[in-house]
Amino acid sequence: MAEKRDYYEVLGIGKGAAADDIKKAYRKKAREYHPDVNKNSDAEAKMKEINEAYEVLSDDDKKAHYDRFGHASPHGGGGYNGGYGNYSTGGFGGFDFDIGGFSDIFDLFGGGRASRANRSGPMKGEDISRFIDLTFEEAAKGVSKEVSVTHLEKCKTCGGSGAAKGTVAETCTVCGGTGQVNRQQTSLFGTFSASVTCQNCNGTGKVIKNPCRDCGGSGAVRTTKKITVKFPHGINDNETLRVAGEGDCGKRGGASGDLYLTVRLQSHFLFERRGYDVVYTLPITIFEASIGTEIEVATIDGKAKLTIPEGTQNGEIFRMRGKGIQHIRGSGRGDQYIKVEVEVPKSLNSKQKKAIKELKGEVSESSFARRKNFVEKLKKL
Repeated sequence: MAEKRDYYEVLGIGKGAAADDIKKAYRKKAREYHPDVNKNSDAEAKMKEINEAYEVLSDDDKKAHYDRFGHASPHGGGGYNGGYGNYSTGGFGGFDFDIGGFSDIFDLFGGGRASRANRSGPMKGEDISRFIDLTFEEAAKGVSKEVSVTHLEKCKTCGGSGAAKGTVAETCTVCGGTGQVNRQQTSLFGTFSASVTCQNCNGTGKVIKNPCRDCGGSGAVRTTKKITVKFPHGINDNETLRVAGEGDCGKRGGASGDLYLTVRLQSHFLFERRGYDVVYTLPITIFEASIGTEIEVATIDGKAKLTIPEGTQNGEIFRMRGKGIQHIRGSGRGDQYIKVEVEVPKSLNSKQKKAIKELKGEVSESSFARRKNFVEKLKKL
């Protein structure tokens, strides 16, 4: 007898999987290998294996024993038995549906609420997404940019019908144009009749015998076009802008999907953005910091004046109200914060050094508050 595979491996999950993950994995595998859907010769055997694994892993007690002893029975028997039914007759023997009603059984095999939806009616197209790079200034001030978009558009040759010119799609003879067929399923609860998607027309109710050569019968062709998109002022990194109707075209008269553009903000050589505020570091000389000055600084709106008071210390931050970025909604603006970096001169000549020594003699130690405080702390040691 072939060695049994690990139940977690059978369902394609890890040992730490939660109950919901186990159920989802089981349903996914069941949809793939149920003999009513999968016509491969090994489908029935795989379905039995899947069902056996689920019966054990979905039961807390059985799962605990299996995690400890594996396939060997903790009581010395022949191991676990999944209790599966006879799939050649359509049985559901080992299925464990515990979330109400028989609709889950039909959902699993294509006949549930979602599958019963009218697939011959209008269907909205898929949304598409891509990244767009904006400079610091473009995001701050807003910009209109030309964006290249590749998406599905309705085929002009067939008008989106999918049928060759001069022909039309014909009503499916299997389902009579409804897109659904009745199927009987036998389970432990009895025999049930369910409407499932017609495989002949894939639920559309129509069959295209002469497909359009340009779109291959899909009714859509992939094209690339350029559109102009307006990005609002204040948009930031990783924020997404929705452009309605620029996704893939819909089917059977359905609306087109949307285009979602996610911003990637390029770094700036000077400015750094923090929300709607702008920050950067400004180098000033020790002389400007000592006696104070009025200095010209850069803002996102251009040049502005900033007053540096006398005695400014290295690392001090100055706030310029309303000089930041305008809010994406509303009229408010952020602020600009400038951190000063006091620079000490290097490579002084003898004359300059002498002048500084003379200045040092004129300046009292009490003028250096932090230095004075530090010296007093040292004395306490």
